[in-house]
Amino acid sequence: MADIKEALKNIKKRSQLSDSGDQKRTAIALRYDVDKDAAPLVLASGRGVVAEEILRIAEENKIPLYENSKLAELLSKLQLDTQIPPELYPLVAEVLYYVYQLDQMAEKRKKLYSKLNK
Repeated sequence: MADIKEALKNIKKRSQLSDSGDQKRTAIALRYDVDKDAAPLVLASGRGVVAEEILRIAEENKIPLYENSKLAELLSKLQLDTQIPPELYPLVAEVLYYVYQLDQMAEKRKKLYSKLNK
């Protein structure tokens, strides 16, 4: 987990320096901890090479990916480490629900494998 935090810090530095505004691929990293956060936060945001780095880190750490170019474009306009505005709650709720479903499926698989290996 410390590696992810360090990588995100590096991405934040790069994204602040290299947001070119071109039409390259856009990626956003969000965090939402129900116990700590009032709303999801934008952890990292970038286009092109920075976006590819965000995606690489997510894949390496088995963090779910959700594709929605319109939402990514809206979120890319937000400052890093800020909460998403209430206007975007319905769209981000879809992302959170998707991740929740993946977590539930993974938990079921884990229980099934545990039973099979007894």
